This record gives sequence, structure tokens and C-alpha cells, in this order.
Amino acid sequence: MRELLGKPLTTYYLILGCSALLLALGLMMVLSASSIEAMQKTGNPFSWFIKQSFSAALGVLVMWACSRLPHRFFRWAGYPLMALSIIALVMVLFIGSSELGAQRWIYVGPLTLQPSEPAKLGLALWGADLLARRARHGRIEWRHMLIPLMPGTAILAVMVMLGRDLGTTLVLFMIFLALLWVVGAPIKLFGGILSLAVLAAIIMIKVEPYRMARIGAFLDPWADAQGAGYQAVQGQIAMGSGGWFGLGLGSSRAKWSWLPHGESDFIFAILGEELGLMGTLVVVALFGLLGYAGLRVATRVNDAFVRLAAAAIVAWIAGQAIVNMGAVLGVLPITGIPLPLVSYGGSALLPTLAALGMLLSFAKREPGAREALAARGPGPAARALSWLGLGRAARARSRAGSGARR
Repeated sequence: MRELLGKPLTTYYLILGCSALLLALGLMMVLSASSIEAMQKTGNPFSWFIKQSFSAALGVLVMWACSRLPHRFFRWAGYPLMALSIIALVMVLFIGSSELGAQRWIYVGPLTLQPSEPAKLGLALWGADLLARRARHGRIEWRHMLIPLMPGTAILAVMVMLGRDLGTTLVLFMIFLALLWVVGAPIKLFGGILSLAVLAAIIMIKVEPYRMARIGAFLDPWADAQGAGYQAVQGQIAMGSGGWFGLGLGSSRAKWSWLPHGESDFIFAILGEELGLMGTLVVVALFGLLGYAGLRVATRVNDAFVRLAAAAIVAWIAGQAIVNMGAVLGVLPITGIPLPLVSYGGSALLPTLAALGMLLSFAKREPGAREALAARGPGPAARALSWLGLGRAARARSRAGSGARR
């Protein structure tokens, strides 16, 4: 195991493999979980699966492109992405659609956009570059976080909170805390920020009656199993019905209009019902390995921006997965955030795959990684192009052949 972990491409293949497995599993579960409701609403049981497949195909292209970009591009991209996210979040307040107590979607024809999702990537990139530019001899002073990073994070959080999206606000807070942790902020500062966050969360819960109902449902969902606790109860029933190895793919009973939003927020419950405890443990293990790989990048690459950005992305993806799975299991309140790479929704999938592509780009900066990739030879895509007489490999082979003839 020590020899395997010491290889220069271990991190690269861990990120690539875990991302591919979670994405494939997500497509499979979206097809199963959404088929009944899609049939009822559109007449086609595959309609939502087709949309998700299109988003996944586009996201894989974005991931591939990001994996080939230099880290200088990501340092620059954080600023326009942050500005566009703030503008889009302002637009949501005026032209956005309100559903389930939250105003977070903009409908553009058949497309549904959720600006708070790219805002997570924007905050991670912008915050990482902001601090990296102020690094001195590889060390970053935590005081540099206060201005302008803290006000910038506060602006994003307030805009998301005005849309009554407590779950995304929590994820933005996780990204901010990850940056705070990497720069070595003192425990007192952590305590002060956590106290302010808890106070803000209490105020948000108090002013919105539906959030108070969610807290009551979290504490005792069975007390109002047909009302506020209905989704939590049905999720627990679905999870408990799966047993050790599940009912089998496509055999879920909860998706027959029993469990609300089984294809998005509660897809982990459908997964547990169909694949059982073993299936859920595989998903937990894949997210654990993905988080481990991201932290390996942060510790093995000697670059302040890469270290900060990788830690922020791990906090975002792994933290969001923990919150989603915890809500389904009943150990955390329901916040309405999706399970990364698995839940239905293109607005969440595309920024997540872009962030993972960025991690792949960072993994190539590990010691010996570029040399190992070069020694590996052309990949499957390059070989396929060479068979067609196209691409770099075909041109190199042509040049080699002409040189031999001369």
C-alpha cells in the first residue's frame, strides 16, 4: 500500500476513478428514481434521465478541458466567476422562481439555472487566489482573510440567504472555513466566526416558519409523519427497506410517489433501498477517497493557490455529501442540497465536474506526475485519432516515417 500511494499518478487516478464511478452511479440512480414521476408529468419515463445524461456529457467535456488548463487560468477565472455569480444572485431575487420555500432558480426556456451553484466554485477560486497573492515565503497571514475575503463571502451568503437557501449558505460557509483552516487562523477566530454563524442560522430559522417545522421534524419526524416529517419518515422507511444488499436496481417502492424529490435531494434513500447497506457504503467510500485525493493534492503540491483551492473544493464536495447523506439518515436537518455527482440537476453537476477537472490539473503538478504521464504514451482518445489519421500521435508517426525514408 505504501508503494502504491507513493506513485506519482495515484492522486490523479483516484480523482478520475472516483469521479467516473460516482457519475455513472448517479446516472443509473437518476434513471431509476425519476422514471415514475417523469412518466406522470411528461409521458416519457426517460425524459429526466436524458436531460441528466446531456448535462453529464457536457460536464465531462468541461472536466476534460479544465484538466488540461494551467493553474494560472483558474487564478484568473475566479474574479469574473465571482462577479457573474453575484449578478446572477441579484437577478434571482427579481426574476427567479420560488419553489419549496426557496427562491433559487431562473428559467430560461427549457433550461433551469441555479446561480448559487457556480457561486461555490467562484468563491473557492477567488478566495484561494486572493490569499495566495498575499503569501510571503510560502506562508499566508490569516489577517489577510478579513478584507476583502470576509466581506466577499458575506455578500454571497447574504444574497443566497435572501433567496431563503440555507443549505447553500452552509456550503459557502464550509468553503470559507476551509480557507481559514489552511492559512492557520487561530482558534479564537474560528470560535468567533462559528458563533456568528450559529447566531445567523438561529435568526434565519426563527424568521421562517417552514424552517422551524423542519427543525421539529428533524428532532421527531414521527410526531408528524403525514405533515412536516413526511419526507424524513419516507426516507428512513426507504433506507430501512433495503437491508444488506437492497431490493435490486429499479425495484424501489418509495419512488412510486411516496418519497418527494427522490431523484434529487433524497436520491441517497432510493440508492439505499435498491442497493442496500453495501451500496451506501460504496458511495461513502468513494466520497472518502475523493476527499483524500483532494487533500493529497493540497499537501503534495508546493503552491499556495493550489493548496488553498484544493482544500476549498474538498470542503465543498465532501461537506455537501455529508450534509445530504446526514439529512437522509436523520442525523442532520433537511437542507435541500443535492448529493454531488449523484443527484439530478445540471446546474449542480457542471460546476462540480469543472472543480474536479481543476483538481486533475493540480494533480499533474505533483512531483513526477508530468513525467509519468509523458512516459505513459498517448491515451485512448489520441490513439483513436491516430487510427483515423488525425491528431498529434498520427502527425508524430508520419514525421517519424518520413525521417526513416530519408
